[in-house]
Amino acid sequence: MNINMTLIGQSVTFGIFVWFCMKFIWPHIVGALESRRKQIADGLAAADRGKHELELAARRASETLHDAKTKASEIIAQAEKRAAQLIDEAKNAAKEEGDRMIHAAKAEIEQETHRAREALRADVARLVVAGAERVLRREIDADAHAQLLETIRNEL
Repeated sequence: MNINMTLIGQSVTFGIFVWFCMKFIWPHIVGALESRRKQIADGLAAADRGKHELELAARRASETLHDAKTKASEIIAQAEKRAAQLIDEAKNAAKEEGDRMIHAAKAEIEQETHRAREALRADVARLVVAGAERVLRREIDADAHAQLLETIRNEL
């Protein structure tokens, strides 16, 4: 065996092996690597998009929460305003009802006072006549003195 021939045979065999690998195996390996690289790039892009969408969703949620708080504050303010308005209306209605009752009571008192005065005048006139009759024990002409008693009664 000759070392040169072995070396040349091995070189030719290695060249055929390299050509065979480059022709049939290398395209499959490069395709798999390219497919994997593309899949990784797509995954990274999707992750970036997801991160961006997550930030947008967080902003929208924050804005929605802020809007909800603002609307809630407005609703509470309106409810407080309406409650104050209802309280004022109730106070006014109660005051009007009280004024009406006071006015009615004053009118009733005035009527009772007038009736009492009239009754008192009649009683005083009767008592005056009775007193004068007893003091005088004389004949008293009722028709003649009726005018005088009416005048006295009206003065009382």
